[in-house]
Amino acid sequence: MAASPVLAADALFSLLTPLTQLLIGVLVLAAVVVSVHRLFMRGPTRMGGAMLIVGGALVCVAVLSYLVQSL
Repeated sequence: MAASPVLAADALFSLLTPLTQLLIGVLVLAAVVVSVHRLFMRGPTRMGGAMLIVGGALVCVAVLSYLVQSL
């Protein structure tokens, strides 16, 4: 049996994958920083509601992940 040939495209994709993950991470971090800055600029009245929404979303994600894991 002959060994399967190594493709140059696979090697190039393997080299670019960490860079794309880093780029996505940087863009997500920039979006979070901009949104937090805009939230702080709106004042404390909107901060309370936003914190309740974020806290509720975190609790929902935790419960869903627990339920999926226990299946």
